Amino acid sequence: MASSDGPDVEKHAGVTNLLYEDNTGAVAGESFEYGNSIYAKLQRFAGKLHVEQRGIERVPDDERTDTSYLNIGSMWFSANMVVASFAIGVLGQSLFYVGFVDGILTLLFFNFLGASTVCFFSIFGAEFGLRQMVISRFWFGWWGVKLIAIFNILACIGWSAANMIVGAQLINAVNTDVPGYVGIIIISLCTMVVTFFGYKVVHMYELWSGIPTFIVFLIVLGVFAHSGAFVNIPMGVGTSELGGVLSFGSTVYGFATGWTSYAADYTVYQPSNRSRTKIFFSTMLGLIFPLLFCEMLGVAVMTATTINGGVNKYADGYAASGNGGLLGAVLFEPLGGFGKFCVVILALSIIANNCPNIYSVSLTLLVLARWTRKVPRFVYTIIATGVSIAISIPGYSHFEAVLENFMNFIGYWLAIYEGIALTDHFAFKRGFSGYKPEDYDQWDLLPPGIAAVFAFCCGVAGMVTGMSQSWYVGPIALHAGEAPFGGDVGFELAFAFAATSYLITRPIEMRIFGR
Repeated sequence: MASSDGPDVEKHAGVTNLLYEDNTGAVAGESFEYGNSIYAKLQRFAGKLHVEQRGIERVPDDERTDTSYLNIGSMWFSANMVVASFAIGVLGQSLFYVGFVDGILTLLFFNFLGASTVCFFSIFGAEFGLRQMVISRFWFGWWGVKLIAIFNILACIGWSAANMIVGAQLINAVNTDVPGYVGIIIISLCTMVVTFFGYKVVHMYELWSGIPTFIVFLIVLGVFAHSGAFVNIPMGVGTSELGGVLSFGSTVYGFATGWTSYAADYTVYQPSNRSRTKIFFSTMLGLIFPLLFCEMLGVAVMTATTINGGVNKYADGYAASGNGGLLGAVLFEPLGGFGKFCVVILALSIIANNCPNIYSVSLTLLVLARWTRKVPRFVYTIIATGVSIAISIPGYSHFEAVLENFMNFIGYWLAIYEGIALTDHFAFKRGFSGYKPEDYDQWDLLPPGIAAVFAFCCGVAGMVTGMSQSWYVGPIALHAGEAPFGGDVGFELAFAFAATSYLITRPIEMRIFGR
């Protein structure tokens, strides 16, 4: 029921002391401190520390003051100019046995494909002032989005854990006396400090953190090029080449598209009148350059491990400390102590990569249930950090298997998400004008979500038929490469199955429920 001065408290779900505007559903910043509840007291304390207090509530127009396109591009530049991107390129040779040229071409195609959805959904944050998981309610409904939120939580936590393993490997390569768990704890605590303060501090950190990392990668490129250790591994042929490229492409796609499920989180404070085209291409430039640069560098450096005869420091380094050992083989001998300093910088670059994961998982937890919204966002950053540490420490010694399986999981579920969301946006809502963003917190005005959940299940069926993993190979995947592993076409089939089934079932749902 609306109060006399306008805000509506009752019809919106969540923390009861928040005051919603009748016409927009937005929540003014000062209302987070209203009342005497524990929630309000925590928010008042956070306000004194200049911590972002807002959770998943819509941002009012007068508080959307981030007018910099540079903030959008630099966010993704720093988050991807990291050693985790380098590690994706390394997998091309170490797991999928692709050559140099075909590895580079695979990176080009699948990175652009994966990054395009991140760019598109970044527009929604500025358009509606809503977080990505909240926007997803317009496609999956109030209840269906909880399923998506669970997958997103698993993705964020899994990303964070995999990244921390990479960083810990680098620290261990510099000093073998530093065990993996120590490196993991250092990186995770630094990430938690940045994400605890929220949107502005995350953007501020990402604005600058990519610069020293880029310089170090340029040094890696220069030193490796001068070493003469590069081997132009020839392109394969036949069905084995097909399977290797498709499986490597699936991993690359999973890494590039992995930001899709929280893309809008980083543009919610952009004004609603911002150019959609400029947001799209600011995001694309920020994403595609570091992805291609770091991954191609990883492909190139990994070729040195195939040198036959005598001692191969690259192969030995990779076998001893993974990506850290491989980079150490490039830098330590020619650069000495400075080379070790460079590797430490690369290890700390993981902080930039993990900031979006920990920040967005805290927001996603707020979508799960009414009661989760009674805990401020910044508290969840602490909880998510602890869970990431608990997963990454036991996974430290199995990084390659963890990374490959996890990247494919990301690609699979996000392909299903994208298939449903894009189909609904273009076929049923017919663009941005088809949304009523003020309804974001009113379950009875949102779609029932039955069609979306059914389409999601169909997408899983497509995924199963096309996936190629060490523990299972789908029947279609068997024909996409050489036995016994075939080639991974799981994300392509997941997208197709989900989009097609949603296109068929959504009109039926609309006819029955009228929404």
